[in-house]
Amino acid sequence: MASSKGAFFFKAMVCLCFFSLSQGKGTAKQPFTLKNLPVLEKASSFPATRHTTYDYIVVGGGTAGCPLAATLSLRYKVLLLERGGSPYGNRNISYMENFHIGLSNTAPDSSSQAFVSTDGVINARARVLGGGTCINAGFYSRASSSFVQDVGWEADLVNESYPWVEDKVVQWPKIAPWQAALRDGLVEAGVSPFNGYTYDHVSGTKVGGTIFDANGHRHTAADLLAAGDPNNLRVLLHASVHKIVFNSEQGCLKPRAIGVQFADEDGRVHQALLNNNKESEIIVSSGAIGSPQLLLLSGIGPKNDLKKHNIPVVLHNKYVGKGMADNPMNSIFIPTKSPPRQSLIETVGITEAGVFIEASSGFGQSPDSIHCHHGIMSSEIGQLSTVPPKQRSLKLAKMYADKKLNLPKEVFQGGFILEKIDGPLSTGHLLLVDTDVKNNPAVTFNYFSHPQDLSRCVYGIKTIEKILKTNRFAQLSPDGAGMERVLNMSVRANVNLIPKHANTTESLEQFCKDTVITIWHYHGGCHVGKVVDEQHQVLGVSGLRVVDGSTFSKSPGTNPQATVMMMGRYFGVKILRGRLGKACGV
Repeated sequence: MASSKGAFFFKAMVCLCFFSLSQGKGTAKQPFTLKNLPVLEKASSFPATRHTTYDYIVVGGGTAGCPLAATLSLRYKVLLLERGGSPYGNRNISYMENFHIGLSNTAPDSSSQAFVSTDGVINARARVLGGGTCINAGFYSRASSSFVQDVGWEADLVNESYPWVEDKVVQWPKIAPWQAALRDGLVEAGVSPFNGYTYDHVSGTKVGGTIFDANGHRHTAADLLAAGDPNNLRVLLHASVHKIVFNSEQGCLKPRAIGVQFADEDGRVHQALLNNNKESEIIVSSGAIGSPQLLLLSGIGPKNDLKKHNIPVVLHNKYVGKGMADNPMNSIFIPTKSPPRQSLIETVGITEAGVFIEASSGFGQSPDSIHCHHGIMSSEIGQLSTVPPKQRSLKLAKMYADKKLNLPKEVFQGGFILEKIDGPLSTGHLLLVDTDVKNNPAVTFNYFSHPQDLSRCVYGIKTIEKILKTNRFAQLSPDGAGMERVLNMSVRANVNLIPKHANTTESLEQFCKDTVITIWHYHGGCHVGKVVDEQHQVLGVSGLRVVDGSTFSKSPGTNPQATVMMMGRYFGVKILRGRLGKACGV
């Protein structure tokens, strides 16, 4: 009788935990602090013998991985493995004025790892706890309701998960003059109505949120780890996971993930294992480059590609690494009568044509700043299309960065208006170059290979031309700053390495092709229905999920970080409710 009462009491407590996952509705909010941030350990601290086993191993402490690990740790033992270092104490991450330095740092241990797509566009992927939230422009805007519906997420839980993120790391910006000018110019040019300050994705012009506070200090997804249980959450830095371990028992219906192998900062290899609970999982949150790369290295992917690198085939899946896309961006440099204050993205115009208009201005003024740097439009993320593919290198990009110091001073007195394509139809693929997880795979995006993407770019450039003709910008720009002049300036000094065609400024289509760059909104490689199911469990194996932007066929909203952080929280709660719900019989 006593044991029966005890079982009933235990089940009642579990059910109470389940219903508490309603995210605190009706309770008073406590100010969020970092006092519960878990200890951030070096990977070399992982014991060589006598391993602890875990309910969940999350591979990648990035934009999705941090909120996911924090949420799971509220009930279960979690190991979070991050290949990079800590964002705390790194001024190039913490302060907006040094935004461009973090991107241009090519050191092996930098927070940003550059890669060059086979298209010739220099891009970047995060290599730091907090992921892309540590190196991006900070803009925060939710996905559209149609996006949420298309991916099949529960609207109620989505609408609970966004505020969970926002209460901790998001603020309203004190709008910079350049951003206010864009706001007024967009509305005057017909990108209306003005929707005020809002996180929502609505047509017209709006001011969104930011992860920079009033002092220009950045808050990142790493901060969200403080919302977890530090007693259940272990975080290892400089842990480069190079393989998911599957069971080798004969007679299993399908392979089961049971652990991972990773190298620490000294190169020593360790193995971390799940416990024997059938609900325990490896969750890959390594981003749109890292997640398909890790699946391939672990033997999940096109069998012929795996055999080329002598990787034993665990599961043939021809779709791993396929459908890669990057939202192409083009920018127009606008000279001004006086130097504008530095600003990243705060204002956005959301057009009905599927084109977003944003802006940036100025460059950092800290003692560490790169002289005459264009901020978001840095040469280090330009293109190398002037050079044959096999000769492209980051060294050549740096040479161009040095050469730009000889450009006229007035080139740097102004700001940029950016246009980018929502949901490009042009797609590519990702292939392994070698079996070293620290090296970048070969990525192709095929920018503007679909004619509809090119026509939308032209629409975006024409919208910028309308903005330049508004009264607001007439007051900012010197006389003679017409569209032909700014196009020529943008081609000549748009801090990239594009081949210049004779008709670049005469044909807007050619201008789009010649000046295309990235704003780091690449996605795909592990699509739902092809690589993972609707619960993001990897098809054909058990004990393995992917939770990050690699599962998207379209980048959410105008800027994806809001939805990717929300996604980590969303799936964390979904997993907890699933397990606790089973205990409650629901």
